[in-house]
Amino acid sequence: MKNSVRDVWVAVYDGWADWEAGHAIAHLAKAEWQREPGRYRVRTVGATAGPVTTAGGIRIVPDAVLGEVGPEGSALLILPGADGWDEPGTLDPFADLARRFLDTGVPVAAICGATAGLARAGLLDDRAHTSAVAEYLAATGYEGGAHYVEADAVTGGNVITAGPTEPVAFAREIFARLGLYEPAVLDAWFRLFAHSDASAYPVLMAAAG
Repeated sequence: MKNSVRDVWVAVYDGWADWEAGHAIAHLAKAEWQREPGRYRVRTVGATAGPVTTAGGIRIVPDAVLGEVGPEGSALLILPGADGWDEPGTLDPFADLARRFLDTGVPVAAICGATAGLARAGLLDDRAHTSAVAEYLAATGYEGGAHYVEADAVTGGNVITAGPTEPVAFAREIFARLGLYEPAVLDAWFRLFAHSDASAYPVLMAAAG
C-alpha cells in the first residue's frame, strides 16, 4: 500500500559509529523535502533489550531485539560501522539479519566495518560494492573482489555500501533507493551537504513549499 508506514531499522551495538548513519537517520525522520512525508519510521534494533553506547558516548536503548525484527513491514536495514565488525563472530547475528532482509528483497545499507561483516557472510560476492579500501575487504577472505568499486558509495541491487568517510554519500544512496526525494531535490540535498553548494539551497526551499 502506497501510503503505509514502513520501518527503517538501524542496528545498534556498543561502539557503533553514530556519525556514519547520522545524515540518513535525521533526514528520514525530517518530513521537509520528502515526496511522501511520514512514509518511513526509523527504529533501532539491538542484540538484547539492554542499552548500548555509541562511539560518541551516546546511550541508546533499542526499540526491539533481533528476534523481534524481520523484513515484513520493513523498508531497509542500516548497519553502521563498529570495532566489533573486525572481530569475527561478534556481530554475526546482525549479518544474519541482513541475509534475511535480502532473501526477501528488502534492501540493506552497510557502512565502514559493517561492509566487512557482509563480506564475511558472502553477501558481497556477486554484487557491486565499496568500502574503505579494497584491501580491507580482501582481508576477510571473501570472493567478491572483482565487484569492488572505487566510489564514495555504491548501490548493488539491494545492497548499499560506503566507506567510513562518506556518511553523506551513504545517505544519498539510501534516499535514492527509498525514493525519499524527487531526483532534483536529492541532487540538491547532496550538493548542499557534501559540497556546501549554495546554489542547492533554493531548490530545497522550493521543495519545502
